[in-house]
Amino acid sequence: MESPSLTEESRPYTVPAFAEECLEAAGDTWHAAHDHPFVRALADGSLDSDRFRFYQMQDARYLEAFADATSVISTRCPDPDDKLWFIEAAQMAVVVEKELHAGYGEELGYDADDVARLELTPNNRAYQNHMVATAHTGSLVEAVAAITPCPWLYIHLGQQLEAEMGDVPADHPYADWLEMYRDPDFNEYMDNLLERFQRFAVASDPVTRERAKEQFVLSVRYEWMFWDQAWTRQEWPV
Repeated sequence: MESPSLTEESRPYTVPAFAEECLEAAGDTWHAAHDHPFVRALADGSLDSDRFRFYQMQDARYLEAFADATSVISTRCPDPDDKLWFIEAAQMAVVVEKELHAGYGEELGYDADDVARLELTPNNRAYQNHMVATAHTGSLVEAVAAITPCPWLYIHLGQQLEAEMGDVPADHPYADWLEMYRDPDFNEYMDNLLERFQRFAVASDPVTRERAKEQFVLSVRYEWMFWDQAWTRQEWPV
């Protein structure tokens, strides 16, 4: 699979200047997160169900932390509209994607109790801690920088795969996953998120913006590591 283009023509949503700077800072790491063997196997349908099950269960727990982080961010927004948007983003993480996990859970043999008892992988735990800690202790733009790569990378990936694959075959084993992340309704989500990211960056000083870029790049690295922990079915070494 070719690395996704970052040209303006390929984007169905607006990418403001600071988000562009963050992508440039991420560089090859952004492409690597799209090109991981897990992603390639998921796209062509060759990914074995055990790896996908592992990924789905870990992802369900990750989304809880994403919702926690966005909920914290909402409390730090002075503007009521921003506050409400991040509350709704937290709700989307818990409710909308929970439907996808519930469907695959029935198919792959796990339920909510299994997810609740799950031991987090080292990579998953580190990513969660990064997001939640930054939401609590970083500046507002840093907090948003830490959560932005997750939805952005997934939405970009879904749209890139749509351009490469066309319609998802009805018999594709991961059709629901592919269809979810190519949904054009996510373009409005990205417009709203990146507009706020830009506004918070403009309101910050240069040193804080540099720290925000570092948080963004760190989350992109964790995205690659999330694919990898599922590909290898990571366990704690001791």
